[in-house]
Amino acid sequence: MIIDDFVLRALAAGLLVALATGPLGCFVVWRRMAYFGDATAHASILGVALSLGFGVSLFAGTLATALAMALLVSALAGRGWALDTTLGVMAHAALALGLVAVSFLHGVRVDLNAFLFGDILTVRGTDLWVMAGGALAVCGLMLWRWEALLTATISEDLARSLGLNPDRERLILTLALALVVAVALKVVGALLIGALLVIPPAAARNFARTPEQMALVSVALAAISVVLGLGASLTLDTPAGPSIVVAASALFALSVITGAVKKGGR
Repeated sequence: MIIDDFVLRALAAGLLVALATGPLGCFVVWRRMAYFGDATAHASILGVALSLGFGVSLFAGTLATALAMALLVSALAGRGWALDTTLGVMAHAALALGLVAVSFLHGVRVDLNAFLFGDILTVRGTDLWVMAGGALAVCGLMLWRWEALLTATISEDLARSLGLNPDRERLILTLALALVVAVALKVVGALLIGALLVIPPAAARNFARTPEQMALVSVALAAISVVLGLGASLTLDTPAGPSIVVAASALFALSVITGAVKKGGR
């Protein structure tokens, strides 16, 4: 069977996103940063509007805006703000502001559905190179700071006693999250990036015994979700981004059932 080039590019893009979201998503789950991820992802729509308005690279614009939002949220967290409500307000405000800004762009065709829900089947070769660079940068950050990030996640006091700076580790996570948003926007869209960051790691918890195992299993489950979701999209003519998230959700449900069966057997 001959597979079209656009399908291979879509598959490669999805696997790159899985590689980046797997280990980072574990920290999102461990630190209970789901809303943090949503706020950063929603801000990327404003980045799209600014990129199109000023004629700059979409990747650069979304990365800069996502990073600005992530740094703002991280600064608020560092000052002890109660972030649940604040993040909810910021996430929806950033998304709404981005959508309003897009409406002021005259003479520019903007497919909002592609940015909101992803359009993996339109990924081009140049997009793949940019995504590969972003995904490898995220993986490099995770490998470089894995032990320090893990220690700071377990206990900031413990991290300080070992000579680590929890604020610096939080900043590294912030940078990695902004990179992931910029990389994943084309694949699953701003509204679904948070799902891909949370669902595979949440499912991986039932199959892993160590943090490292959880990160690897999370990457594997995210990759399987991409393959299943992309296959379902091509077969059933459904939106690719949401189909990937549905596949991830099905794997999560399977992991919960498997975990319950294991506990019952004990």
